[in-house]
Amino acid sequence: MLNQKRVVIDYVSPQINGGEFYIKRVVNEVVNIHANVLVDGHDVIAASVLYKHEKAKKWNEVRMHHVGNDEWKTSFVVEKQGFYSYKVQGWVDDGLNWQHGIERKIDDNQHVNSELLEGVLYLEPILKKASKEEKDYLNYCINAFRDEAKYEAAIKEVVSEELHDLFFKYPEKHLVNETKELQVYVDRKKARFSTWYEFFPRSASEEKGKHGTFKDCERLLPRVAQMGFDTLYFPPVHPIGYVNRKGKNNTTEAFEDDCGSAWGIGSPEGGHKDIHPKLGTVEDFKELVQKAKDLGIEVAMDYALQAAPDHPWVKDHPDWFKWRPDGTVQYAENPPKKYQDILPIYWESKDYKNLWKECLDTLLYWVDCGVNVFRVDNPHTKPYYFWNWVMTEVKKKHPDVIFLAEAFTKPKVMQQLAKQGYSQSYTYFTWRNSKHELIEYMNDLTQTDQREYMQPNFWPNTPDINPYHLQGANESKYIQRYALAATLSSSIGIYGPVFEHQIDEAIPGKEEYYMSEKFEVKHYDWFIENKLTLLITKLNNIRHQNEALQQTNNIKFCDVHNDNLLAFYKWNEDKTNELLIIISLDQYYSQSGSVQLPMAELDVHHGQRVQLEDLVTSSSYNWHDEWNYVELHPTLPFHIFKITK
Repeated sequence: MLNQKRVVIDYVSPQINGGEFYIKRVVNEVVNIHANVLVDGHDVIAASVLYKHEKAKKWNEVRMHHVGNDEWKTSFVVEKQGFYSYKVQGWVDDGLNWQHGIERKIDDNQHVNSELLEGVLYLEPILKKASKEEKDYLNYCINAFRDEAKYEAAIKEVVSEELHDLFFKYPEKHLVNETKELQVYVDRKKARFSTWYEFFPRSASEEKGKHGTFKDCERLLPRVAQMGFDTLYFPPVHPIGYVNRKGKNNTTEAFEDDCGSAWGIGSPEGGHKDIHPKLGTVEDFKELVQKAKDLGIEVAMDYALQAAPDHPWVKDHPDWFKWRPDGTVQYAENPPKKYQDILPIYWESKDYKNLWKECLDTLLYWVDCGVNVFRVDNPHTKPYYFWNWVMTEVKKKHPDVIFLAEAFTKPKVMQQLAKQGYSQSYTYFTWRNSKHELIEYMNDLTQTDQREYMQPNFWPNTPDINPYHLQGANESKYIQRYALAATLSSSIGIYGPVFEHQIDEAIPGKEEYYMSEKFEVKHYDWFIENKLTLLITKLNNIRHQNEALQQTNNIKFCDVHNDNLLAFYKWNEDKTNELLIIISLDQYYSQSGSVQLPMAELDVHHGQRVQLEDLVTSSSYNWHDEWNYVELHPTLPFHIFKITK
């Protein structure tokens, strides 16, 4: 194929899989574009990024800047939700190329009358675009370039910044080359910054042994809000199957008063579009959702695509399940775990179109009830392309909807789910405990292309996971884990009452809670106050007050010569909010060491005063040196320093 274009554009970033998937941002975030732009020979070239919102008719243009070695960069801000398209343009800039060439000849004391006349050819097209004042200046230049008697005046203008700026402002793009269009999806801010609190509504009753209701949950909303949580996540609130219902502690024999697993969805009382009758009605649920919103809290629902054996789907849509020769369906398994009370959906069903439609209708039903956040159970056991389709369909009509992928599985599987459209992802933070593990994992999330499409959500614990390092742990360990989550990641969550009460008894040899709430109603002192709850509240408030903690990617780990101390610097986009966080990883003993300030990133020199305010204790410190001594005790195992220069 013949191609007369001379400029080559290569290695455009960011892009995912050659543009197959979109990158992600939230409203008012920056998209930083880099590209290699080069040309044969030595001509002056220029480059721009063109971008526009999906509903806009015209492209916006922002010029790129050469940073060396044929590498160019620029940025633009995404101001609305939805898709933006962007592409890179490059061209030989004839006007600037002429100016550069004539300047070199003038420096060599050459006579440039012919070159001046040539310059007129580059000035005349600008007259059509210029303002009145600019036209007056251009006409002055044209007259001087044509009149040999005004040679000295012409030479003066040829090398002027004013002329250079006009060539830059009004380029003639001859034989322009451009890349294919790439996409960025822009979500609302909550997709990037959220603080989740999880509890089982059935355990919300004030009366021990009594099944909780949505009305009981309303009583707890002010406390959740006061502690600084903005998302309240409920495990499934649907009817629970009776067939093969699980008993306490995950036994396969349930007694009459056993409530079963909330994830064993469906019974003669209804399925995925119904509410467990002991919790209340759909109207009660809507009222709870609204009262939560009034307090700045969004209720997140669990979206679990599976069915109890007596779910209405099993009778009404048998083709949605894979039947064995003996007339049974193999229950769900995740060895060594067995889920005898759950039937997996058969995604290769010939009736898959109706299956997909019902799954979409279920989401839209709850969106109509006021829910805009969904935690999706085990998405990695369902087809990737189904998720792409269903999330795209929902967000076409309801762009505020956010999806959190609960997939503790292989890295590339988790990454694929994020690429297919998940807003947030559960992570391996739950198991990352040592300094080396934490730094390695954070660098993986923030220094690779995952930063462009995968928003991590850090959970110290979940109903499914009682990590070994919390089993038998003291209060300091719980404080440490929450401080790590709250400062490393902008989206975090806890399985609340169990975490606050530091309930840690496990099934021996397993990361599972003994007598798990998944299989029975529990009773808590919902208004407990201890050092942990007070620090959780303080940390959540600090997160809301500091933009540096409302994103994950802007992080630099600082040297500190102690493997029990983790230090890192975080900042917001324009560096108006800069923090230094130091956390002890030792729950038993004091740890000390010297921390290296990131002088270059802070743009300070040796001896310059840097003031640090501890946002927890309100203590202030003045540091003048690059290396500074710190000591942390298990009673308060972290510093969050706000930096003032």
